[in-house]
Amino acid sequence: MLNKIATATIVTIGVLASDVAWSGTRSDSEFLQQGTIGNTRHNLTQRQTAGGGPTGTQMDAVRNNYEQVCVYCHTPHGANQNIKAPLWNRTVRTTTYTLYSQLSLSQDATQPGPSSLTCLSCHDGQTAVDSIINMPGSGKYNAALALNPDAATTKTLLDAWSTTDDAFDHYALKDNNTECLSCHSPSGQGGAQDFSAYALGTDLRNDHPVGVKLPTGAEWNVPSGTYQNIRFFDTDGDNRPDKNELRFYDSGQGFEVECASCHDPHGVPGATAKFLPTFLRVTVDASQICLTCHVK
Repeated sequence: MLNKIATATIVTIGVLASDVAWSGTRSDSEFLQQGTIGNTRHNLTQRQTAGGGPTGTQMDAVRNNYEQVCVYCHTPHGANQNIKAPLWNRTVRTTTYTLYSQLSLSQDATQPGPSSLTCLSCHDGQTAVDSIINMPGSGKYNAALALNPDAATTKTLLDAWSTTDDAFDHYALKDNNTECLSCHSPSGQGGAQDFSAYALGTDLRNDHPVGVKLPTGAEWNVPSGTYQNIRFFDTDGDNRPDKNELRFYDSGQGFEVECASCHDPHGVPGATAKFLPTFLRVTVDASQICLTCHVK
């Protein structure tokens, strides 16, 4: 079982790797976007104490506070075996995505692979953001949350296996101004920041294509590095895919673009030590991220 001592050790290791430490308390870090994942929006323990967004009183009703940063996605024990993702702790829903349909390439896009499904497990709006299968504390593992429970079943299971910070509802990042977006919408109810751009839904036709193979030809740059199932642009020549290097993943159908090709969910520091916006691996300044792959 996942215990708080083991998890605290994992979180501490992540914090020590940075200059700015997350306090671990329930007060908000103001989303500094600096130094550690604890200071980004992917730290789902954050509840702002006053002003600038939903307070603890508002958030505790709709999202369990597990008081650990990593546990919303990862667990050292009892990981979900239904997806090839590192020690994955989240519910996996069987979902068919509507794919990008304006390809001029000689191949069709395939359904997203694990390096996209991990992101979409929140961003497609089908699953509560606090839906994990191995909650902190003894006796909090629930295999029934591992694969494809519907939304109502998920909420029932989460309530039954709740922590001391009980949510009586469990919100997902919907794309139609419900659940999370009932506050995190363009109107900014309660001072909440607008997250509507991050609610992708299951229709991916208006997003950069995923599940498309590494192209060839004069219009594309060629990645110089290969590591296991990754082809990557080895910009520093160290023969390893670093956080700030774009990459393609082979999930069994050849090297393809996935969400994690361009985004690192843990954040990539920029020149000022702050994380690049929207967890991008390469800055958008002067279209550098586009020109990594595209020759224009």
